[in-house]
Amino acid sequence: MHQSDALLHRFEEAVAPVIDRCTDLTFVRGEGVHLYDADGRKYLDFASGIATMAVGHCHPRVVEAVTEQSRTLMHAAAHIGVMEPYVRLLEKLRSLAPGALRFGKGLLVNGGAEAVEAAVKMARYTTGRPIVIAFHHGFHGRPMGALALTASNSKYRRRLGGLLGGVYHAVYPAPRLEIGRTPEERGRAALSLLEDAFRTVLPPEDVAAVVVEPILGEGGCMVPPPGFLEGLWALARRFGFLVIADEVQTGIGRTGRWFAVEHWGLEPDMLVLGKAVGGGMPLSAVIARREIADAWDPGAHGSTFGGNPVACRAGLATLEVIEAEGLMERAVEVGAEIRRAFEAARTRIPSVGEVRGLGLMLGLDVLDPNTGLPASSQIMEILKAASRAGVVLTKCGEATLRIGPPLIITREQAASGVEMLLGVLQGTGVAARA
Repeated sequence: MHQSDALLHRFEEAVAPVIDRCTDLTFVRGEGVHLYDADGRKYLDFASGIATMAVGHCHPRVVEAVTEQSRTLMHAAAHIGVMEPYVRLLEKLRSLAPGALRFGKGLLVNGGAEAVEAAVKMARYTTGRPIVIAFHHGFHGRPMGALALTASNSKYRRRLGGLLGGVYHAVYPAPRLEIGRTPEERGRAALSLLEDAFRTVLPPEDVAAVVVEPILGEGGCMVPPPGFLEGLWALARRFGFLVIADEVQTGIGRTGRWFAVEHWGLEPDMLVLGKAVGGGMPLSAVIARREIADAWDPGAHGSTFGGNPVACRAGLATLEVIEAEGLMERAVEVGAEIRRAFEAARTRIPSVGEVRGLGLMLGLDVLDPNTGLPASSQIMEILKAASRAGVVLTKCGEATLRIGPPLIITREQAASGVEMLLGVLQGTGVAARA
């Protein structure tokens, strides 16, 4: 039995089946943009731990920071005393944030869903209002609180009742939604429907906040139509509720800016960060305007491991590498080349559909060539075929390949990954690693 097969067997025996997988690969080592399985086979990583490994696997500066901190102080808890890496990371994140958030305050927790829940809790506490708006197709996590906001896949809610109350799901102007002929019309229609809800079922004075991903990730890598986010921000200001930007996936350089809201020149009341902010360690953050953060009384929230110094040092090193190596500029350049390659392939490969996204946060729709509809029944096998061909990635939406490699990826590496994926979609190269 191969070592990978043995490890897969142990996984099946020990791990609850609720932990679903996109592939049957095993991972024992990572280096740069590559992963290696238990049998020594090498794979190009187009998933980066679901948009987490922004500077690649085991970047020397991150490894050095983690090693140094592990020898000094691994944990002491922010509720007991002050740890310098905790403070330094929030200072750094705050310095990068847009507008008044540069003078705001924040807190650190352990993962994106936990940060979302902390932000919602802060919004309700500080405004005294009970309702939070989220959107269809949005994803904010799977614990019971964050799941109440999530609306990207009904299976996440199956057999569950008693989720967090007071959540209103508004219509998102998704491309396939027939509420307008153009993206701009869909955006205006979605905003109009929300305003109608304010007149009929949703008292705006009861709304604490709206939670929105600047670009929908799990929901299908959807970039909002022009004017939609600006209109949403205007509604928030008009009715006095807060805007929480869920940048767990979009933040920390992935779209070519530190934060995706910068593409629209927008400033949220709170930023929620996760994934890449920890450099591969469990870490997330909420940055809020100072007056909001200061209104949240001591002890109203907390986290034993949030802001663990080892994780903070990994995050600080990641931010330093992104700046020093110009990785946001690379995300824009390489992302544009990947996009062009997929667009060109649409004319010759019937299963290649629309490509969406910004920077190195891209989604490629996969179509059933016989119907032209999303290949939802084939997408998981396509992911496994891609892994056999040598490229690792995951999905989002109904049948969309999620393209999110480490920001350090070169043009040549990106072109190689695209070629492997197109070979799979064209029906060639599927058995290259079988």
